[in-house]
This record gives sequence, structure tokens and C-alpha cells, in this order.
Amino acid sequence: MNDRTCIVTRRQAEADELIRFVVGPDSAVVPDIKRNLPGRGCWVTADRLHIEKAAAKNLFARAFKAQVTVPADIGGMVDGLLSRYALGMLGLARKAGAVVLGAAKVEGAVRDGQALLVLHAAEASDDGVRKISQARRATVHLGGPAILAYKLFPEAELSLALGGTNVIHAAVLAQDAGLAVEKRVVALDRYRGGTPNDLAMLAAVADEDDAAEDVE
Repeated sequence: MNDRTCIVTRRQAEADELIRFVVGPDSAVVPDIKRNLPGRGCWVTADRLHIEKAAAKNLFARAFKAQVTVPADIGGMVDGLLSRYALGMLGLARKAGAVVLGAAKVEGAVRDGQALLVLHAAEASDDGVRKISQARRATVHLGGPAILAYKLFPEAELSLALGGTNVIHAAVLAQDAGLAVEKRVVALDRYRGGTPNDLAMLAAVADEDDAAEDVE
């Protein structure tokens, strides 16, 4: 059980693409988000669908070769752990000066290529999101980085993590502390099914660039 093989798909993968689980002293299955808990572990593809499938098909008991108790809402438990981990890293990045807040500062960080990623609160208005999205597209067109945006947290959680009030838009900067945040945000986004709007935006930019090259 030391190899990183998903117990649902039976496919091997890198650790970042999987979530490790162990069995606690009470025989309950415990998510090991940081991969540092002792004991034998098993691995599941890091999205909610596969984790809930593992629970429904009794695959944890088969993997551990023992009678185990699986939390009733193990999918929600993992979501909460990933969310708290990402918010904790976000707070550390803010203290390190790797986060800027407010629509104007976020747009500026995007346009000058300093932003690594953008976070919008769940309550963000369409107009506010659209202006920053236009800046992201413009940055890509000018040869800058593709800066993805995520809407993963409500305003209250963002504000608490970042030590502010009414935090609606934030940009994580391309610094070491920002890279740590990116890893956790990407993991949470993947767990929840990804951000199709961003993928569509990048595809549209690529299509426009290809069309321009064809004209030339």
C-alpha cells in the first residue's frame, strides 16, 4: 500500500493528484491532507467524486483489509480541510506581503504581470469580475502570463483569512509565499471540479491568436 495508486481507478499518480487516508485509533478513516499522519495509508484521486465513490463502494475497508468506519459526509469533510488549508496559506501570504486587495490593486497587479492568481469572493458582482477578467485577457494578448481566477470562498472567509473587511477581490503575487497558496487553491479547485469558465477563456484567447496568425 506504499505505492500511490488510487483505490478507485487503480491508476498510479503523483502525490499532488491524490489524497491520502489513514485509519485512526477508533478505526475511522481519516483524510491526511498534509500527508504526514502515521500508519498505513491508501490513496484516492483528489476530487470529491472519487472519494465519495470509494466510500459508497466500501473500497476503504478493502484497501486497509480491515473493518473501518467512514464518516457519513467524508466528501464534505475533505472539502472543509482543503478549504481551511488554503485559507491558512492565504493568511500567511498576506503577512508576507504577497497578496493585494481591492479591485483597482488587483487589476494593476494583473496588468503588470505581478499576479500569480486572482480570487473573487462568491458575492463578487459580475461587473467587478468582468473588469478584472478583461485585464487578464489583455495580459495574455500582450504576451504576459495566463493568470487564472477562482471563486472558491465567501466574502466572510476571505476577509477573516486576510485580516480585512469586505474582501471581494484579491490577487496573490508571484512570490514564494504566493506559490504555496497557488498549490492549495489549485488543489481545492480541482477537488470541486475545476473552473470551466477560466479554461474556456484561455481556449478563446488561443483561438483568437491562431486566427490572427492565419490572417498574417
